[in-house]
Amino acid sequence: MVRNIVVLGGNSHPRFVENVCEFLGVPPANRVLSKFSSGETRCEIQDSVRGKDVYIIQSFGVGGSVSDRVNDYFIELCIMISACKMGSAQRVTAVLPLFPYSRQPDLPYTKAGAPLSARPPPGAGASARTDYTFESVPATPGPSIPRTAAFGNGVDIADMMVTASLSSQGNNEKDLPAGAPGSTAPMVVLPMTNGSGTHQNQIHFTTHDYENPSLAMALQTKAGYKQWMAQAGSLVADLLTCAGADRVVTCDLHESTYQGFFDIPVDNLYGRKLLKGYIQHNIENYRDAVIVSPDAGGAKRATAIADSLGLAFALIHKERRPTHFTERQKATMMLVGDVSNRVCILIDDLIDTGNTITRAAKLLKREGADKVYALLTHGIFSGDAIARINASALDRVVVTNTVCQDQHRALCPKLEVLDISLLFAEAIRRVHHGESISVLFQYD
Repeated sequence: MVRNIVVLGGNSHPRFVENVCEFLGVPPANRVLSKFSSGETRCEIQDSVRGKDVYIIQSFGVGGSVSDRVNDYFIELCIMISACKMGSAQRVTAVLPLFPYSRQPDLPYTKAGAPLSARPPPGAGASARTDYTFESVPATPGPSIPRTAAFGNGVDIADMMVTASLSSQGNNEKDLPAGAPGSTAPMVVLPMTNGSGTHQNQIHFTTHDYENPSLAMALQTKAGYKQWMAQAGSLVADLLTCAGADRVVTCDLHESTYQGFFDIPVDNLYGRKLLKGYIQHNIENYRDAVIVSPDAGGAKRATAIADSLGLAFALIHKERRPTHFTERQKATMMLVGDVSNRVCILIDDLIDTGNTITRAAKLLKREGADKVYALLTHGIFSGDAIARINASALDRVVVTNTVCQDQHRALCPKLEVLDISLLFAEAIRRVHHGESISVLFQYD
């Protein structure tokens, strides 16, 4: 039994919290964690945490309640951390079996530098264009704003609007200017004055002028501009630190460099030892099997297990070669290695939608593989991942219980779950007593 320790759990994975507490020999702390009718999170710590070493366990994924999602779990975690710090806890450690937003820095980009997002269809119009620069500002003409500050090409917004308004006088009824019979468009009238204060001709324009291509696209693209997508890596780290977390314990970060976002200790545990034990005890003739990495990014992870077991290694390489420079890149998969008449074991850190794993299994079966196993640390199974796996060439999918798998296991007969709570319990025990946890990083 570990003394002077408090273990709190969120709503994401209650069974995992119970398993960890069972190994530690302590009961889970009493807390109230629910939502108000307005949707805001309510947190109340019912046990004393003054001077205690507090460990808050919260996982992330879609394996729990359908109404709860990653952002709700994260807010619960931050509120619990803050509540414990306000309750004079000596130290608060966030235990996150699956770290949220750890895949954000891994977003794919095109050769032009833009994220691989859906492009507008051809002919969508000027409103779909996004060729702006960092110095661009919205075109907001007004009585005292005759020209947008970012336009360096001599374009005068007021003159352009006058021209556009006059040129629209001859249009049909559907395009009638504001103020004309049958027109429903609102009209804005701006009185223009000269230096002596006398009124000149009034300028008539409508709110539809903002959508006029000659107005909206007056600015030109500057070379070197690169579209950016928000990446929440450093933000999540800052939120946990500002909430009061003194340490973070997690497992198999998708990007190990994610630890650099923190200025507090981060212990990144590995589930390789558990996966290695499954291979040795549950796969027949595993000595003749081939360890396969489904992509180049996970090659180091897969080769570590292959080298420790003395097994052959193969790699599936993704190539993205668009026919045109502006087209969306479509990945084609190529196998590097021999898998004919052999058992293949796919190794990766997580499975989300299952697209990569199922495509890799199809390729391996086409190349003559006898059986295909997929061993992964985190099983998120979002979207139609379960249906995709059931219809795939995979013979067995093995994940750990870093995410609640109760619903997934009932829907997928190919799914097998390994208990990794003992690893986290041992890490908590060693951190609490000030012992080294480097032994937990050894999987040979």
